[in-house]
Amino acid sequence: MVINALFAFVHFAAVFGIFSTVVYELLTMSRTPTLAEAQRIQLCDRWYGISAGVVLVVGLLRVWYFEKGAAFYQANAFFHAKMTLFIIVGLLSIYPTMRFIKWRQHTRQGQPPVVSEQEYTRIVLILRAELALLLGMALCASLMARAVGV
Repeated sequence: MVINALFAFVHFAAVFGIFSTVVYELLTMSRTPTLAEAQRIQLCDRWYGISAGVVLVVGLLRVWYFEKGAAFYQANAFFHAKMTLFIIVGLLSIYPTMRFIKWRQHTRQGQPPVVSEQEYTRIVLILRAELALLLGMALCASLMARAVGV
């Protein structure tokens, strides 16, 4: 029973980690980021990846070994919707992450990155979409936990 609670805590903490890193990236992103802002966004994006990995691994462990059992989740439409949204968020996050990685050529030289208007607009749009989809995942999780969709 305690192990279930600990896994749930780690899972929820990692979910909050994902959400907070996306919010931070969105609030920090600018058309002309300073070197310090760019470095913080890059660090934040690493934590995003770590949090996403923890959510995935711990979530799958919860499905297979804890909680209600794999059969419950496999039969639940909201579990599948939540997983689909998770995959979409992951795919959307590729573009900003690749851009932040590309910034390294500037930040390693102590220079701020050069961000085009198109790049800025695309990153902000993607981060906003990720936040909306993450909220959708939270709704799916709540409905799933109450056996709606079974």
